[in-house]
Parts: sequence; structure tokens; C-alpha cells
Amino acid sequence: MTTAARTDYEAVIGVEVHIQLKTKSKMFCGCNREYFDTEPNTHVCAVCLGMPGMLPVINEQAVTYTLLAGLALGCEIPRHSKFDRKNYPYPDLMKGYQISQYDQPFCVGGSLTIEVDGRQQVVHLERIHLEEDTARLLHRDDGAETYSLLDVNRSGSPLMELVTKPDMHSGVEAAAFLRKLRQTMRYLGIADADMEKGGMRADANVSIRPRGQVELGRKVEVKNMNSFRAVQRAIEFEIERQSRLADAGERIKQETRGYVDATGETVSQRSKEEANDYRYFPEPDLPPMVIEPETIEAVRARLPELPDARRARFEREYGLTPDEARTLTESHATAETYEAAVRLAGAPLARPVALWFIGEVARRLNTLGHADAELSDTRVTPAHIAELTRLVADGAVTGSTAKDILDAAFETGEMPAAIVDARGLRVVRDEGAVEAVVKAAIEANPKAVTDYRAGKQAAVGFLVGQVMREMKGRADATSVADIVRRLLDVSA
Repeated sequence: MTTAARTDYEAVIGVEVHIQLKTKSKMFCGCNREYFDTEPNTHVCAVCLGMPGMLPVINEQAVTYTLLAGLALGCEIPRHSKFDRKNYPYPDLMKGYQISQYDQPFCVGGSLTIEVDGRQQVVHLERIHLEEDTARLLHRDDGAETYSLLDVNRSGSPLMELVTKPDMHSGVEAAAFLRKLRQTMRYLGIADADMEKGGMRADANVSIRPRGQVELGRKVEVKNMNSFRAVQRAIEFEIERQSRLADAGERIKQETRGYVDATGETVSQRSKEEANDYRYFPEPDLPPMVIEPETIEAVRARLPELPDARRARFEREYGLTPDEARTLTESHATAETYEAAVRLAGAPLARPVALWFIGEVARRLNTLGHADAELSDTRVTPAHIAELTRLVADGAVTGSTAKDILDAAFETGEMPAAIVDARGLRVVRDEGAVEAVVKAAIEANPKAVTDYRAGKQAAVGFLVGQVMREMKGRADATSVADIVRRLLDVSA
């Protein structure tokens, strides 16, 4: 269990984020990139196995996706770029080196605005570059011995690395940055950025310094964090650990530490490498690249409306509150589905449609058992929500009945109007028929009549409930209440 860091130190945090791009093939060969949940070592070839003499070929789509991310985040796109060899011996590195980028990345600078505790904060970026992913080491312990297995399916997958400046000061801010980054990547359609599946992996560089000091402290890199919660907990623990060392007058080692989710602690792994430890040099098997201005503009034309802009437009065009707009734009799929329903229902019904999505639709999606459930995972479409909203707006069904109709639509896929007609759920407009049911309710509940005459207005609500139950919700509750009062006053 961690405790709050001391107030006499300021934490300084930057993150390095690796994001797997949603290309069809790997970074430098034609193998299928989609390796998740596949048999080990089945998506491989001589190139991603690192066989001698095999030459890489640049994946154009991966380059385009990286430029798209850079433009979305306000990066500068240098005209000249190249790939480099990053040399380090490790079992999951098939060639003994990784093809990456060093001094000439595709994207430089940029920023991402996050919101923490109601305030906006700009996190600046150092760079975005492109590289190949490593293979996976699977560690096993059968009781008698420990050993590791190697799955090469992931090796060579296109991996975009984004490096921030040390602009953050808490685990909460770092987690907020990663959530916003994932949202942006999903809006762009270039990555799923799912941390639990390894589609987005983050390392945090954490240091502390006395408050008011400009000079940065000694940096510790924290790895092995596979969720937003883990990132926040790991950073909070590391801030507290470094603060204790500083208070004791001990030297903070520049090192790489791993996060242990079971304990919420970080443990030492190795000393921190510097850039010169990797002996970078230009990749001799790949030519330098020139990014022409017309290429940049062609990629810029592909930029979608991003979350912040869409949220502002939803508030402006549809009259939504900031919280409502934020909820509906959290997911690109939800925002698209919502707007499709608005187009079908008509702009005047934009807010009632929004309330269906935020309330009853979201509640039913939550029962599907996975966090990213969308309407497309069900039998219900935007047309269902639009039609249901119109039925309520036109007074054809009551709000409570509409919830039952939505349940039926989720179960069967039938359109709301068809469900209404098949089950006889339309609001009864015959005032005489409603009045007859009200009279019966009054006669059956003399105590409610006595309570009303004693000034207890709750008696009206009770009688309205009896009528609505008898009519299976097919009456307008306000009209029923008016009739109840009129008949009670007449009989007084």
C-alpha cells in the first residue's frame, strides 16, 4: 500500500509509449501482423526470424500512420528521415539489433492537452518515431525448473514510439495522458492501443527534486505496467520510494525498475542504459527517406475530427452539457453511432437521443461484460434509438414503456414501432377509457381517498401508480394525475 508523497519534493515525470500500429502486415516483411490469440511461431518468415541475407522492405502504411499521428498531435514533420540499427543482445531480438530511428525521426515536437481535476494541462512531446517490435519471451516455472519460451509472431510488428517531455508531476497525470493518447489513436483508426493486450506499452521516467529547484533529479525508468491503474500506482510508489531515500540522505540510483502488480511496488532490474550503449548507426539495408510537402498534405487531408473538437461541436450544435458531450465522444464508435441516430431522428431530438445513449443504452452495454462494448456488438442500431426517441417525443409511448421496448429490441432486434404494435403498447388516448380505470382505482382504494381529503398529496401518486399498473404503462401519467384530482375533488 502506498502513501502520499511528501510535499517538500516535486515529482517530474515523462513517459515513453510504444503503440502497435494496425497495419495488415509487419514493418519490414509481408507476414500477417495480427498475431494475438494465434499459435506461437506461425506468423513468421525468414525476415522476421532474422535469417542471414534477408533484406527488409519498409511498410508504407506504417509510415503513413506515424505521420497521421504526428499531424494529429501538432508535430513538425522533418523533410529528411532515416532508420537506424539499435544494437543490444537479448533473446527476443532476432537479429541481435532492432531497426529503429535515432537522430532523424518522422515526427518532432507536438503536444497533447489533458484534463485533470477540472484543469487543462499541456504535455509536450519530444518526438514520435517508428521501429519494429521484438519477439515475446514467455517465462515458465514447472516446479522442477524455470525456463523461457520464445514466440516470434510479434517480432517485426510496426511499433510507433512516442516520447514526452518531463511535463507531468503525478501518477494521475500520467494515467490521464495515456487515456487521452489511446482515445486519439483510436479516433485516428491507426491502433487499438489496448494496454491489457500489449497494444500500448508505457515506461515512466520518474525523478524528484526539492520544490522550487529547476535542475532535474536522477531519473529512474519504470517498466512492466500493463494498465492505466498500474501506471498510476507504480509512479506513486516510486515517488514515495525516492522521497524516503532523499530524506535519509541516500543517493538515488539511475536504473531501470520493474513494477510488481501483486504488491504495488517497483523492484530493481538493471542499470539504466544511455543512448551510446546501443551503438546506433544508420541502417545500411534501408534508404534514407524524403517526406515531400505534398505527401504531408495528403496525409493531413485524412485527419478525422478529433475528440476535443467533436466534443465542442456536440455542445454547440446539439445543446449538450460538457459532461454529456464528453461521455458521447469518449469512444469514436459511440460518437459515430450517436450522430447516425441524430440524423435519423432529426436535430431537434439530439438531446433526447443523447440521454438514451448515456443512460439506458450504456446500462445495457455494461452487461455485455467487456469495457469497450459498443452498440454494434448488439442487435440494436442507430435506427432503433432514433425510432424509439420519436415514439416518446410524439407521445405514442410513455418513458417507462420505452425502457421495456428497448429491452425487447436488444433481445430480438425488432424495431420499436413493430414491438409497440405487436404488444399493444401505444398510449391510450381515449380519455373516457382512462377515466373508467381511474374510477375503478378510486373505488378500490378508499384509504387513498381519505388520505387525499386529509391533505396528503402522496395519495394522488399512489392512485396514479395503480392506474398505470392496470393499463400497463399505456397512459400518460400527467393526464392520469389530472383526472385523479378532478374526480377526487368532485367526490369531496
